[in-house]
Amino acid sequence: MTDRAAAVSRETAETDIDVTVEIDGDGDAAVDTGIGFFDHMLESFAKHGLFDLTVECDGDLEIDDHHTVEDVAIVLGDAFAEALGDKRGIVRYADRKVPLDEAVAGVVVDVSGRPLFRFDGEFSQAAVGGMTSHMAKHFLRSLAMNAGLTLHAEVTGENAHHEIEALFKATARALDDATRIDERRSDTPSTKGEL
Repeated sequence: MTDRAAAVSRETAETDIDVTVEIDGDGDAAVDTGIGFFDHMLESFAKHGLFDLTVECDGDLEIDDHHTVEDVAIVLGDAFAEALGDKRGIVRYADRKVPLDEAVAGVVVDVSGRPLFRFDGEFSQAAVGGMTSHMAKHFLRSLAMNAGLTLHAEVTGENAHHEIEALFKATARALDDATRIDERRSDTPSTKGEL
């Protein structure tokens, strides 16, 4: 198997970010974004997707959490796209539902190279810790746009912590499934010949 890993950095007036990802990892994570709950979600994403992940972000948190969460998603999406390369041999599609107590999240993904994002659901509280709840939806959108994913997500529940965590776990499980190498396949899974 080839080394499916990438390191991507991005520096703007709002954030300074370094991300590494190894798709065929053990679920190890070292994350520091300055937002405790967001760190917890990224660590959960790595653990449940079996991705090795490092994220260092120095963002303008004196303003709010928006730029940090959005820009980490952009860089993480870029890193996934780079690590997957031509996507030769991947499964490509996956569908996962994950419960967390009263909450349930579902994610359907196509590692298509054609970014599209759809979301159905509401968050029960406006914020969890230092993270605004609607930024979970924005994180998934930015991840999908930059990784080249068609991603449909939905969530129900009564507790925003559970709703957001279920979304991150379902996304991780779906991406793990979709990016796995199908040993029966040696080509790119598309009649076009490329993704």
